[in-house]
Amino acid sequence: MDRARLVSAGLALGLAAITAVPVAAEDTTLTLMTHDSFWLPEGVIEAFEAERGVEVRVLHSGDAGAMVNQAILTADRPLADVLFGVDNTFLSRALEADLFEPYVAGELAAVPARLQLDPQNRVTPIDVGHVCLNLDRAAFGVDGLPWPETLEDLADPALAGQLVVENPATSSPGLSFLLATVAAFGEDGWADYWTALRDNGVTVASGWEEAYYGHFSGAGGGEGELPIVVSYASSPVAEVIYGADPGAEVSPTAAVEAGCFEQIEFAGILRGAEQPELAGALIDYLLSPAVQAELPMAMFVYPARMDVALPPAFEQHALVPAEPASLDPALIDAKREAWISEWTDIVLR
Repeated sequence: MDRARLVSAGLALGLAAITAVPVAAEDTTLTLMTHDSFWLPEGVIEAFEAERGVEVRVLHSGDAGAMVNQAILTADRPLADVLFGVDNTFLSRALEADLFEPYVAGELAAVPARLQLDPQNRVTPIDVGHVCLNLDRAAFGVDGLPWPETLEDLADPALAGQLVVENPATSSPGLSFLLATVAAFGEDGWADYWTALRDNGVTVASGWEEAYYGHFSGAGGGEGELPIVVSYASSPVAEVIYGADPGAEVSPTAAVEAGCFEQIEFAGILRGAEQPELAGALIDYLLSPAVQAELPMAMFVYPARMDVALPPAFEQHALVPAEPASLDPALIDAKREAWISEWTDIVLR
């Protein structure tokens, strides 16, 4: 599939908003540390480079957890100027390690206050995603399996052996789904819930790709046989665009609102950055309307800004949970490893 497309003329408007930072020398390099899923269409980064006279080096650093760990280990001599992709499941760890310099983005007011989790503005919200259960529509209906409406439904014997989840020790969506169950059932009840899922034959994959393409029956080009998977609210959009029937009126998969967990991704200027002014300009650029408009079709996430219209495919096929689950980042940081360890003892023993 060819997802690359040139930036629209509106990109110039986004650039105009950040021209207060001086143009850099031609041999200046700005390093962006990010996770392996970071991708922007052809021309987006290049437009910033041309405007600022800078070369942007993208340093992919594994998943969000691995990236944060690497940034902490190299904090005294940071590998980059900007870090993008730390989310609310690892935010407290990054803030406690004092990784970032405070920075107030020029258009931060366009971002809802509920997404601005750090009152010191050490990180800036860039996008929002929702980890949700996805269903293969073909497996459900009048003559098929009962459509699960709640998390409790997944433990119904009628859905025994139909669910695949990712391991929270090795997968960001797996961790998010675990946190969603903690939010739903409380610290005293989530373990019993997972015991019920284990007894009902839940399958565990190491990561999203293995779960979605290796086990899920609704994945275009996949080889799986299980009709329920932990994926994203926007995954049905991807199936319409890149699946077996591009442009279908109805996606072959559907996201379920029960158990959705909100992931907020942030960018921040790393303390000790060699190019702090340009780092701030890059954060402003990522938050500009033109770049925010590119995010849904580039990484299948929602823009952090409220004033950016979603593409028609998102409007038609993506789920926007009314009340996604969330937990205090400080609580996540304090309990994450213990919860993962207990989950492992319950599900993988």
